[in-house]
Amino acid sequence: MSDLADTPVLPSLRYGAFDRFLRARLLQRMAGLQGAGLRLSDALGEVTLGVPDAKEAAVHVEVCDPGFYHAVAGNGSVGAAEAYMDGLWRCSDLVGLVRLLVRNRDLLDGMESGSARLGGWAMRALHALRGNSRSGARRNIAAHYDLGNAFFSLFLSEDLMYSSALFEHPDDTLEQASTRKLDVICRKLQLQPGDRVVEIGSGWGGFALHAARHYGCHVTTATISREQHALACERVVQAGLQDHVTVLLEDYRDLAGQFDKLVSIEMIEAVGAPYLDGYFAKIGQLLKPDGLALLQAITIEDHRYAQALRSVDFIKRHVFPGSFIPSIQAMLAAKTRSTDLALLHLADFGGCYARTLHAWRERFLARLPQVRAQGFDERFIRMWEFYLAYCEGGFRERSIGVAHLLFAKPGRREAGFVADAGVRISA
Repeated sequence: MSDLADTPVLPSLRYGAFDRFLRARLLQRMAGLQGAGLRLSDALGEVTLGVPDAKEAAVHVEVCDPGFYHAVAGNGSVGAAEAYMDGLWRCSDLVGLVRLLVRNRDLLDGMESGSARLGGWAMRALHALRGNSRSGARRNIAAHYDLGNAFFSLFLSEDLMYSSALFEHPDDTLEQASTRKLDVICRKLQLQPGDRVVEIGSGWGGFALHAARHYGCHVTTATISREQHALACERVVQAGLQDHVTVLLEDYRDLAGQFDKLVSIEMIEAVGAPYLDGYFAKIGQLLKPDGLALLQAITIEDHRYAQALRSVDFIKRHVFPGSFIPSIQAMLAAKTRSTDLALLHLADFGGCYARTLHAWRERFLARLPQVRAQGFDERFIRMWEFYLAYCEGGFRERSIGVAHLLFAKPGRREAGFVADAGVRISA
């Protein structure tokens, strides 16, 4: 049971007639739950939904305040997440709950109907105001990444890579898997001394430092996060790589020049669907006639992409304003409309992202005193716990994935590249 929401269960007299009505309606909607059982308990008693699985323990949800039912009725799944942030319910296994709901997606979608549609309309209107124009993108990135470098350093790997690592063995550490991911990218791009590489989305400079230090190339890397830019510049100086790494505080749309190689690691999620063609067009413009580009992208299933564009989930509302997750089909269609790039190779390793998120969440929860010391309150802490568990559950159920896409310009004619860079992916 999570220790983050220790609000006591309120006495049943707090449940008025309308509270009981909302509770009964939610239970009715969830009555068809399939798979592992769900035990829901509150001051009115306990109800078991679904069929308990002998191999899988039932998930226990404890409602601490009837306001939970109002939040779900008014704002669907986002309302449920907000109720968790407010301490109105707690759960024995957040990841297990997410997985159970993903497996019962039709029931989950039903939570967005009725009065929750009004909340959905309001959230979509707000999300529409968070578009990724140049000024909008800066605000959106700052809202997440400028929480502070000290905050992210509490749970990320030592290289400060805020993207999926690549696990090969069951006992890999997060640091080993993160370094492996960087090496795989460098090998797929066939990096070598003298190559000029451009990176769209610097993070805290982890890739640029690795590529320059171990492969002898020059990396120009760009970010629009002031916090990331400041620390990336500092890390470059500390490494003595000023002659090999240039860190720009610049929107990718303003990048100029031509490069041998291009890399963009989980930055496409911040582009926005209306800007997808322009993003790929810029990639094509930045590459020399024989250039290679590698994108690491979080992906959504092709058949769910259109629906996801029309909806606002917990991530868009509270974690990454202005974000979206592309599908493979959407990326390839934008690439085809906007460039002459050819897809050479695609590899999905979503299971590795589940392990990455699990490691981040363990580290985050182990360092709560430091999180609080940085001034973050309990609602923020519960939001981040929910965010990390929410994403891990999605990757474990493969409703979202992460992929490497390797592209080449027409002048790149040789077929010699290592498709998997010698890595056996471990889930």
